[in-house]
Amino acid sequence: MRRVSDERAALEEVEGDVAELELKLDKLVKLCIAMIDTGKAFCVANKQFVNGIRDLAQYSSRDAVVETSLTKFSESLQEMINFHTILFDQTQRSIKAQLQTFVKEDLRKFKDAKKQFEKVSEEKENALVKNAQVQRNKQHEVEEATNILTATRKCFRHIALDYVLQINVLQSKRRSEILKSMLSFMYAHLAFFHQGYDLFSELGPYMKDLGAQLDRLVVDAAKEKRDMEQKHSTIQQKAALQDFSTDDTKLEYNVDAANGIVMEGYLFKRASNAFKTWNRRWFSIQNNQLVYQKKFKDNPTVVVEDLRLCTVKHCEDVERRFCFEVVSPTKSCMLQADSEKLRQAWIKAVQTSIATAYREKGDEAEKLDKKSSPSTGSLESGNESKEKLLKGESALQRVQCIPGNASCCDCGLPDPRWASINLGITLCIECSGIHRSLGVHFSKVRSLTLDSWEPELLKLMCELGNDVMNRVYEAKIEKMGVKKPQPGQRQEKEAYIKAKYVERKFVDKDSASSLPPEEGKKALCHGREEKGLITSKPGLEDQVGTSGKSLGVDPFVKSNDSGIQQCADEAREGLSSVVSANSLYEPEGERRDSSVFLEFKHLHPGLQLYRASYEKKLPDMAEALAHGADVNWANPDENRSTPLIQAVLGGSLVTCEFLLQNGANVNQKDAKGQGPLHHATVLGHTGQVCLFLKRGANQHASDEEGNDPLSIAVEAANADIVTLLRLARMNEEMRESEGLYGQPGDETYQDIFRDFSQMASNNPEKLNRFQQDSQKF
Repeated sequence: MRRVSDERAALEEVEGDVAELELKLDKLVKLCIAMIDTGKAFCVANKQFVNGIRDLAQYSSRDAVVETSLTKFSESLQEMINFHTILFDQTQRSIKAQLQTFVKEDLRKFKDAKKQFEKVSEEKENALVKNAQVQRNKQHEVEEATNILTATRKCFRHIALDYVLQINVLQSKRRSEILKSMLSFMYAHLAFFHQGYDLFSELGPYMKDLGAQLDRLVVDAAKEKRDMEQKHSTIQQKAALQDFSTDDTKLEYNVDAANGIVMEGYLFKRASNAFKTWNRRWFSIQNNQLVYQKKFKDNPTVVVEDLRLCTVKHCEDVERRFCFEVVSPTKSCMLQADSEKLRQAWIKAVQTSIATAYREKGDEAEKLDKKSSPSTGSLESGNESKEKLLKGESALQRVQCIPGNASCCDCGLPDPRWASINLGITLCIECSGIHRSLGVHFSKVRSLTLDSWEPELLKLMCELGNDVMNRVYEAKIEKMGVKKPQPGQRQEKEAYIKAKYVERKFVDKDSASSLPPEEGKKALCHGREEKGLITSKPGLEDQVGTSGKSLGVDPFVKSNDSGIQQCADEAREGLSSVVSANSLYEPEGERRDSSVFLEFKHLHPGLQLYRASYEKKLPDMAEALAHGADVNWANPDENRSTPLIQAVLGGSLVTCEFLLQNGANVNQKDAKGQGPLHHATVLGHTGQVCLFLKRGANQHASDEEGNDPLSIAVEAANADIVTLLRLARMNEEMRESEGLYGQPGDETYQDIFRDFSQMASNNPEKLNRFQQDSQKF
């Protein structure tokens, strides 16, 4: 009994030892798996690090020592990565794979033998219990129980021997498998470190030589540092003895620089936003352009695309010192230098670049202009592309075919490709630059090939021309014995153009009446009495139509009333037809007889401009402006109506555009509180409404009756004008809500206004049709 008890205890001890062994092996395999995964991640990171060393070596290609050293080190480290990879592979085979096989196969066999042993042990216990329970008088049952017990014991002995054998096998194999796997793992490490040692043993002499070079480099660097400190101290001593501004004179410019940069340096630039902030930027004059960069590697931002088209001048009307302004065709740029000498240097550099560009690149620029061709179509084409503004050769051809426009208006150079849109003349590239220097209140210059042309601007150019304007501005040139400058004489050109357009020395001022406005109006009425246009009727019906009262014009004027109102109404009685609501173009058949009025030259310039605006006579309007007429003159006898309002009443889109380009106030009201937009809305002039909205008309302004243009258009059921006004109002609200002040608006808004502009200038009959369709409803 004691022996059986000892065997049972030993068996339980072995079973417990095997269970603990299984736990230890499972834990070791999991740790090995984690180590292998971490090692692979380390290899990946190490490989990326080595790639970074290679990149640094390529970047240091100019330094042979650095490039060679980094390349050699990266190759050695890559070898170590390969050795690490081999080590992790061998670890996976020796530890993970071998121990997992031992656990899954040998320990599983032990567990199966244990289950069979426990099952047979239970069956033997049941046979013993059954054999003990049999009664002695039941011989048959006694024999059966005895036989079962004997068979069960035999089976138990057999299974027990197998179980003991499996235990012994496991105990023996456990030792070999564990030691075998660990020995393989250690040999893998031995090989890894041996390979690493061999690798770095070969690299050792090179590293030793490199260390010696580094020692020399450190000594050289220390010596260079001392030299630099000494130079720095010397410079500080010199700077203490000299004024800082004297060093500014070292900044030089070279128009023949090999890299194309004439001059460069830091300047302060005033932003064009509402805050007018100043920012320091790196400016340079290069390739006939003025550009700046926020940072050294940023792409340059072009301030002036062509220096030939700009002017530069001092600015003393700003709070900051040393400021100067560069004015280009489309914008002006306010700049500030660090000192007065730097400002002078920059101004001189810009001026020299302009002169050089004219001298050396003038012919090239003309050739480029001739080669430029449009892609958006001409005025006569039926192209329905999204860009409907006139550009390129179409504008050039239409404008140059006007009499006198084939040569420059001021110097006579053939094939001019620039124009002054408020004067209606063509200019060569050199004269256009001089016109820009006069200021936009004298001349607004635009390219006939490079800029976009709105249809109303193009028609304005076609209404005037060089011959017409020269008859006004050069009327006395022969009497005074003045000769026009020749191409290439820039100084002579500047003096001549200034005398012609700013001082107006060549205008025949004797042709303008010296009569004051009141005397001019009397002369106008007296002339009409002689022509039989004034009758003694108690009242005359105004032929303007039913909208006359809305415009502040009494349709019935008594014969004893004085002033221009009576004369104008009596003259209108002779008209055979009413001005069309949408007559935005001027066919010859619809022009009124000029005999209705006296010659405008007998009038005061303001009154001349006033009447010529109604009569759609742009040459007479240009002459009145040349004689000093105020473009915003208000007629006190016609409800303080302005020339722009008269142009609306006359129904001419081009006349309105001419006045606007020459400084007419688009929001100036008459005595009734109605501005040009009100009058155009009342008369149903859709094209004029579109033009005024594009030129900044205030559609929220109300007349003395509290009506704004939108309410007038809604009451008149003019669908086109309502659409334009509402679209402009929505666009304005959108820009205000999004903070897009000064921006044109979204593409839909721009497209619709382009469509109306094209239609009003080129196909006004379509607007007439729309107007008729809207009136049907």
